Amino acid sequence: MDRASIGKIKMLITDVDGVLTDGRIWLDTDGEWKRMFSVIDGVGLKRVIESGYQVGVITGAKSKDVQTRVKFLGIQHFYEGVKDKIPCYEEILSQTGLKDENIAYIGDDFFDIPILKRCGFPASVPTGLEDVRVSANYVTESLAGFGAVREVCELLIKFGYYSLK
Repeated sequence: MDRASIGKIKMLITDVDGVLTDGRIWLDTDGEWKRMFSVIDGVGLKRVIESGYQVGVITGAKSKDVQTRVKFLGIQHFYEGVKDKIPCYEEILSQTGLKDENIAYIGDDFFDIPILKRCGFPASVPTGLEDVRVSANYVTESLAGFGAVREVCELLIKFGYYSLK
């Protein structure tokens, strides 16, 4: 982990499936997709928001359970149902006035690689594709959906721009 680069981070952006969840989905009797989210990760996201960081989600998923979770956590930037994540990423940079070096991103799949190659703190999960893990400067010890996002949140709280230095 490069503490100099993490010290410039002002925003965390994450994917959903395979990062905030373990990648499994269920279809309920009403025909709605359901995912299991970690309370541990949710607490981490709330802590970074309370510490002054902005948080965003860019996901290929589009479902009520993701929308509900994002709203509950108070995530400020939310893009769903996207395959090419770069336009959303660039819109976030434009809206916030932040630069690549100010963004931490957590991804697990090939859709995430373009952002990982640009952002200031690229992170992945142990179950991410090999090409994704290679593109990351940090691979979490915790599994996706089981504290991986919290692990990155705690790094930001400890060493990021809004850390308690």
